[in-house]
Amino acid sequence: MCSKSLRRHRHRAARRQDYRCWYCTFPMWDDDPATFAQRHSLSVRLARRFRCTAEHLQARSTGGTDTPDNIVAACAHCNSTRHKRKSPPSPEVFRMQVARRMERGCWHPVPAHSAFAVSREATSMKAAAIAATGAAAPPRETAEQG
Repeated sequence: MCSKSLRRHRHRAARRQDYRCWYCTFPMWDDDPATFAQRHSLSVRLARRFRCTAEHLQARSTGGTDTPDNIVAACAHCNSTRHKRKSPPSPEVFRMQVARRMERGCWHPVPAHSAFAVSREATSMKAAAIAATGAAAPPRETAEQG
């Protein structure tokens, strides 16, 4: 369970990012997976991976804080995949890895790629637009996340 302030920062980050994941740029949902699934012609099970989560760019364990400049919104799949690794890559490195997999259409299951019709150019343009929002720039001093 997250604190009210963390929930508020996550919601603000999601709005700032147009409810798109900071890593994969796919749309995310915050309240209702069934409505999201129906809107995008996905199963509810597949839609659950696009739940909006708060991603700390600098881990709390390494001094990161619950502040707007340290929190971006990421889909549950990207957030959990990054942190399943023994040594999670920095947010910048992971974002590039996700972008490469997205270009090949092999990050999310095929139905999701089809539903969102993400082209290589659109993904790059959306990632650039999200990166242009000042608060989405990650700190450079750490490669860990919390």
